[in-house]
Amino acid sequence: MGRGLHVAVVGATGAVGQQMLKTLEDRNFELDKLTLLSSKRSAGTKLTFKGEEYTVEEARPESFEGVNIALFSAGGSVSQALAHEAVKRGAIVIDNTSAFRMDQNTPLVVPEVNEEDLHKHNGIIANPNCSTIQMVVALEPIRKAFGLNKIIVSTYQAVSGAGNEAVKELYGQTEAILNDKPFEPEIMPVKSDEKHYQIAFNAIPQIDKFQENGFTFEEMKMINETKKIMHMPELQVSATCVRLPIATGHSESVYIETDRDDVTAEDIKNLLKEAPGVVLQDDPAKQVYPMPADAVGKRDVFVGRVRKDLDRPNGFHLWIVSDNLLKGAAWNSVQIAESLKALNLV
Repeated sequence: MGRGLHVAVVGATGAVGQQMLKTLEDRNFELDKLTLLSSKRSAGTKLTFKGEEYTVEEARPESFEGVNIALFSAGGSVSQALAHEAVKRGAIVIDNTSAFRMDQNTPLVVPEVNEEDLHKHNGIIANPNCSTIQMVVALEPIRKAFGLNKIIVSTYQAVSGAGNEAVKELYGQTEAILNDKPFEPEIMPVKSDEKHYQIAFNAIPQIDKFQENGFTFEEMKMINETKKIMHMPELQVSATCVRLPIATGHSESVYIETDRDDVTAEDIKNLLKEAPGVVLQDDPAKQVYPMPADAVGKRDVFVGRVRKDLDRPNGFHLWIVSDNLLKGAAWNSVQIAESLKALNLV
């Protein structure tokens, strides 16, 4: 894959940070030096990479001296504080938070969809929201072949999207309910809000904070990011994002309208069979369709239940599933790093 690099992982002890390390190892990403960074609280933690033990250091501006690629996944405030410091010192930042996604000078990249946007970076490349990534990977081949003018998506999102603590809360509540013990919700739906709800055996129709327009921030991320990634400001997109008591793996029910009304479900299935990063699992007669439990630990986006709408000749329904910690975060970030190397941009 070319020359070795000095790679830093910021937020190395978190759920996505750990997946980034595992993905770098699984991909045998060639690097000469690895620096693991975190908050002051997690500094000193020992982590293993390719059989070698590393001590996690506190992330400071000077931590990025000599770094070529910095993978950030430690929260938006950390990215805002340190990303430009890393760039100043010569690093290319691949940021997994929402801090820079809608910045007009920052490319928002899913390699299967808009890899060419990497040529326009000014030191920072934004990794999109997990639920956006899997959707655009599945829809881009359809957009290219048949046009796309409307998307309506409802998500069924895993708790790990809210971090390791939220998963522990899910398990703790489940155990308490099964053993008829009391519990007090502390994290879901939004950790910083005063009101919290049970997530075990429940569905919470709120991910992130509500905006003035009645949509949540997560829903607005999907709407705005999809338009930016596809370079289609006029695209009609609407989203409803729901948290389910699943540890890992986001699912999405997606309705789309193409520009043509002569397209069949078979046409779309044939496209998806050949699409990069997509696995078609669609055989209703044998009850074959994607499920989050089967997607865990896999880097692909799985698509099934492809069918033509009964009323709209240009309308189609799809079911899209992916591991939100991998393609939705860590793998897409490492994939961007691989693309930078392949394009000789680093």
